[in-house]
Amino acid sequence: MRRDAGGDRRSRRPGRGRSADRERGAVTAELAVALPAVVVVLVAVLTLVAAAGAQMRSADAARAAARAAAIGEDDATVRATALRLAGDGATVEVVRGDPWVEVRVTTPVVGGLLSGSPLRADGEAAAWVEP
Repeated sequence: MRRDAGGDRRSRRPGRGRSADRERGAVTAELAVALPAVVVVLVAVLTLVAAAGAQMRSADAARAAARAAAIGEDDATVRATALRLAGDGATVEVVRGDPWVEVRVTTPVVGGLLSGSPLRADGEAAAWVEP
């Protein structure tokens, strides 16, 4: 142990000294530089997860609606079936042809205030209309 000019006792640990004092703010600076990149990567990953979920909801809604149309349900019931599964903000298009019915469902990837964003997931299904 040694005494400094003020008379305080300080232990001198190996590896501490002037170089450690110079690097004291380095971690903070590195974090400040790297944090925006981490946030951008996190937003991209979360957007991909939301897009995958919206794609599955759209496909499931289109399949269920096509099945409902195939067994003879009217267009209002077919749309209600698709909207119940796809969620808020979805659009449903039913095209009836002989002997097929085709349903297209478009769902926004993000909901709430951002539901008007251009990111949308589409799902399509066709079914043979039962006699």
